[in-house]
Amino acid sequence: MISLLGGIFLGWSLGANDASNVIGSAVESRMVKFGTAAVLASAFVLLGAVLQGQSGIETLKGLTQITLKQAVVSSLAAAITVTLMTILGLPVSTSQAVIGAILGIGFLNRQLNVMGLGKVVACWFGTPLGGVVIAIVLYRLLAAIYNRLRINLFQSDVLLRLSLIAAVSYGAYSLGANNVANVTAVFVGAGHLSQFAATSIGGLSIGFGILTFSKRVMATVGKRVVRLDSFSALVVLLAEAITVHFYTFVGVPVSTSQAVIGAILGIGILKGINTVSWSTLKNIVTGWFLTPVVACLLAIAIHFLIHLKYIPFCRPVLLLAVQ
Repeated sequence: MISLLGGIFLGWSLGANDASNVIGSAVESRMVKFGTAAVLASAFVLLGAVLQGQSGIETLKGLTQITLKQAVVSSLAAAITVTLMTILGLPVSTSQAVIGAILGIGFLNRQLNVMGLGKVVACWFGTPLGGVVIAIVLYRLLAAIYNRLRINLFQSDVLLRLSLIAAVSYGAYSLGANNVANVTAVFVGAGHLSQFAATSIGGLSIGFGILTFSKRVMATVGKRVVRLDSFSALVVLLAEAITVHFYTFVGVPVSTSQAVIGAILGIGILKGINTVSWSTLKNIVTGWFLTPVVACLLAIAIHFLIHLKYIPFCRPVLLLAVQ
């Protein structure tokens, strides 16, 4: 069980960071309370993980051959990277952190599935673009439907509130289905977990992260890139969920952060490019590029440290952490 702590830590970090992508817009629009959104997201992220998390696990575990000790090292490196970015208030890509850490292990093993890695990286570039396109299409489609409804202000408020709750639930389901592979795929690849156990443990740890430490990043996504009204928040959540769910069927874990930022940018394009906070967007994109590099270097550094024989006090502690 101790060997799984790195994966559980990573799942908690993922939930804390990526919750902003599935509930941030709804909460910041003041249409859904944080407590309600967090409980719903925690439940549906577990459901998505158990029902559809297997395809992403198959993709990641095939990137390189990995031992249990290396699985713990890669999980720990990715978790530390995501946690650092969460403390800084930046929505980062957990998928990129995990791939960066696996890449570091692959370098050490001198064995890496280049074709599989190329597929994953290609999907990374497609994710924000998909978020932009789907958000623009959805905004125009839903706006046309909404404008044809003959409802008063009170009815409109109720409709938007219920729609946002449904979107939060769907977004959390997509997050669990797509991103649970980031948490426990390496342990399946190391032969330490079955797929059902991996999806269950991963889903539970992500949900715990949502409930306990997800408010900090929420302000970045919900308000700082583009100001969102309730209708725009609904479009963003649906666009992000559809984009991420699509890549679940492809079998590639992608960044919910990139999907939701792409969707928000799509709304900014429709509302006028001057509404976009380019300085905030620049910081977020910088975080995306730094994440896999930092995770890769951390994985190599941790692997190196646990094999140092001349650090009598540090080495036993590190070895205990990865056993």
